Amino acid sequence: MLKKLLTLAFLGLGTFVYAKVNTVVSILPQQTFVKAIGGDKVNVSLMINPGNSPHTYEPKPSQMRDISQADIYFFIGIEFEESWLPKFANQNKKMKLANIGKGINKIKMKGEHRHGDHVHKDGSHDPHIWTTPQNAKIIGKNILKYLVRIDKKNKKYYENNYNTFVKSLDDLDIQIKNILKDTPKNTKFMVFHPSWGYFARQYNLTQVAIEVEGKEPKPKDVVKLIEAAKKQNIKAILTAPEFSDKVARQIANALHIKVVNISPLDPQWSKNLIYLAKIIGDS
Repeated sequence: MLKKLLTLAFLGLGTFVYAKVNTVVSILPQQTFVKAIGGDKVNVSLMINPGNSPHTYEPKPSQMRDISQADIYFFIGIEFEESWLPKFANQNKKMKLANIGKGINKIKMKGEHRHGDHVHKDGSHDPHIWTTPQNAKIIGKNILKYLVRIDKKNKKYYENNYNTFVKSLDDLDIQIKNILKDTPKNTKFMVFHPSWGYFARQYNLTQVAIEVEGKEPKPKDVVKLIEAAKKQNIKAILTAPEFSDKVARQIANALHIKVVNISPLDPQWSKNLIYLAKIIGDS
């Protein structure tokens, strides 16, 4: 009997020792970053599934169960979090809320930008901070800091993973620079929704948005955009599956240029940035 009790106690202790840190993230790129640093010591639950807009998404009941079991929620500053984080915190008062965008020099947006059912006023920040290797380093450093706080015994493991992650980001940065080496400074690329401002800033490019103050342009605005695209020698328009490409195709047809579908929420994060660089470099 005693032997059986000791065996059960040992098994229980083993479960405790090898328990993983339960984490939740909002978007796919965050999942990529947390997995890179957390490795097999963390579980990562994703809130916004592929193909859904982070501006209008509502969690499923199964995802709310993940929240109730989470040790930490890594938030990044997107619209979805503005309305849902307080609800998540109320559901699981033991869950830590970790801002992994802290320390990034954010881009201020001009004019009003409508996302879903609400509006960002002039001076609010562009939330798409994960779209450059340099910002990903800062995000990774924040993830490391919070994981070590909650799981000190695996500090060295997380630090080693972070160092490997940084090396991969340095390699990615070199690849992107090589792709863009013959691209003139301040080269303009046209997008429907302004998701690539940080990428443009890091690599000395200029993003031109089709959206007018966060809304679909009116016919007179479309005419102006077509004229501007002609003058700026725009060769392609970028769209994302989370948004309608109707106006983008209208402009592209008028100019006889291509429409390229590329999402900032793509699960293949590094390959996606290389693809973006190639689109701009070939334009």
